[in-house]
Amino acid sequence: MDPELEVFVPLFPRTDLADPVAARKSFAALAAAIPPLDVPGMEIEDRAVPGMRGGPDVPVRIYRPQRAQGALVWLHGGGFVMGGLDTEDPWASRIAESSGAVVVSVGYRLAPEDPYPAALDDARAVLEWTAGHADELGTDPERTAVGGHSAGGGLAAALALRTRDEDGPPIRFQLLNQPGLDDRQETWSARHFTDTPWMDTAKIARTWDHYLGGATATAYAAPARATDLSGLPPAYMATAEFCPNRDEDLAYAVRLLQAGVPVELHQWPGTFHGSQAILSAEVSQRQNAELGAVLRRALAP
Repeated sequence: MDPELEVFVPLFPRTDLADPVAARKSFAALAAAIPPLDVPGMEIEDRAVPGMRGGPDVPVRIYRPQRAQGALVWLHGGGFVMGGLDTEDPWASRIAESSGAVVVSVGYRLAPEDPYPAALDDARAVLEWTAGHADELGTDPERTAVGGHSAGGGLAAALALRTRDEDGPPIRFQLLNQPGLDDRQETWSARHFTDTPWMDTAKIARTWDHYLGGATATAYAAPARATDLSGLPPAYMATAEFCPNRDEDLAYAVRLLQAGVPVELHQWPGTFHGSQAILSAEVSQRQNAELGAVLRRALAP
């Protein structure tokens, strides 16, 4: 493990996802320890977007940097169970600042209270709204990306699949950071990383139990189950060496390439799931900077 990260491992909480309420409190405390980012000239606004199929409104937080180019529908991490607009604020603001994109951070419904497809419906509603309000946001509807961390990355990949199949708004790019893609948990990393910091195999399995709520997984719930990846937007895939999701992410990236989808793949050695929160580490600084740089290139005119 990267020595700058290893010293922080004892400080990461051993969250028990069997109790979602307690897990959310622990996750919020961890996020609160990340220094906020004050970007001069960036406008931040909370809104509510109409939900799909008569569903509840979806809270969003919009980050508008100066001289914005393109938009990013951003989906937070937290194993489908934890997180929200406040916990994601440090990351959404940093991506907006480093990429120059208008970031629409999505406060999607959480499991187990609202299992699949609630979160994906919320993500789809926000994508539709973002594309339909491009003039108001000051963006180009042809330059809209989707992305996310962890469970949010899995939701972004699922959103790209569903949007392709339903002929939804055009998606320019997928920004997938350590996404959760496969409920089956049969890869080497999923079976062997039983004691990794923050997220281990048992926790990952619990997140899928909460998210699926007993339903049979489809490709829109677990994108690794998709049989056809052709016609999807170009993607950036980042994986962490000591992450149960690592091998399913690597396999998905290779399958995208085999389907003719351009992919940039970066496996970060010495890192673990969520270690980017340790901002003092040099590898975290490179990881976070790269997310913004990749998105800036993808959304360029």
